[in-house]
Amino acid sequence: MKLPITVSHASPAANAVVLIAVVAGGAALYWLRDILTPLAMALFLMIMVDGVKRAIERRTPVPSRFAGAAALIVVVLGFLLSIWIIVDGAAGFFTDASGVAGSIGPRIDQISRDVSTLAGVNDPPTLHDMVAGIDLRGWLTAAAFQVQGAATGAFFVMIYLGFLLASQAGFRKKIVGMFPERGPRQEALEVFERVRGGVEGYLWVQAVTGAMICVVAWGLMRAVGLQNAEFWTFVIFIVGFIPVLGGAVAGCAPPLFALVQFESYWPALILFVGLQVLLFLVGNLVQPRMQGDNQNIDPIVVLLALAFWGKLWGVAGMFLSTPLAVMAMAILAEFKGSRWIAVLLSGDGEPYAVKRGRSGSDENAAPKRSVWGRSFWLGLFRGRDVPPHP
Repeated sequence: MKLPITVSHASPAANAVVLIAVVAGGAALYWLRDILTPLAMALFLMIMVDGVKRAIERRTPVPSRFAGAAALIVVVLGFLLSIWIIVDGAAGFFTDASGVAGSIGPRIDQISRDVSTLAGVNDPPTLHDMVAGIDLRGWLTAAAFQVQGAATGAFFVMIYLGFLLASQAGFRKKIVGMFPERGPRQEALEVFERVRGGVEGYLWVQAVTGAMICVVAWGLMRAVGLQNAEFWTFVIFIVGFIPVLGGAVAGCAPPLFALVQFESYWPALILFVGLQVLLFLVGNLVQPRMQGDNQNIDPIVVLLALAFWGKLWGVAGMFLSTPLAVMAMAILAEFKGSRWIAVLLSGDGEPYAVKRGRSGSDENAAPKRSVWGRSFWLGLFRGRDVPPHP
């Protein structure tokens, strides 16, 4: 096992200061969420840009000098296209052209009557009764502000991303200035590689498993005749990056709208059972085998991170909750005073990925480096503008 950095034991006063600093940091994250959320998304996209760039260099004939521009175009267009598809699809789903808007009221009344009959209720509530006590104008106003906030946030994400990409060259010299000695600089490099490898591994696993789910889910929705099957397929892929909550949305949203579209309950039942079985198989058989050591995080930590970052930063925080937990575990494991926190965050009590031999003993105590992140950080630290090693 790789030994953590030795740090002197802290006194109770120092622990109190750390606790106060954590609380103050959490409050600052909440108060500055309008600024920090687009910055965090921009960092997330920058990691994706570099990963796509190296994939293009390895697997396509595109020249290396053009791979970065191609990766940037792919990621930015994908990000903006995702926002446009979600907003446009959600706005146009209840239009008269979809055929759902005109039947949603009578269909809900029919469902209410059927459920009330099964429950033995003689006077079932209608849709008008259900929404009588709801401030629809307030809901619509809040939804409009959410759409406006998403568009504004996307604009600032692009601004931050441009400045982050432009500052990469200067960051190389800053790292050398922060770690003038060769040993600490190499150790920092390993931490960066581990963080980057964990984030890129998470993205890769979620993207591949999400694509698997989407292919089967699209076929299932087309088989029962669900309208806007392509829109729901895209929604399932996007929400797949939100742990726990994403699976619930993917497995329940299409069947609920199938209840509104069809007069029979069988299409909704088929969709519900089929999606639940699909999500169970992928989540319990395929995904754990693909994750390996990339996401060695305790499931309860994933749930708490989802609730914590969702409370602080809303939907963007939910998307970033697992990558941020991976980063926190990798960084906390580097210091003796905080390594116990990383042990609690890990899934098996070992924050570092350790290779096991046939006898079960540790073959290599060094952390497992990610192939995804190695080329970037080596290039970052060995650029032409980096001073010679001391």
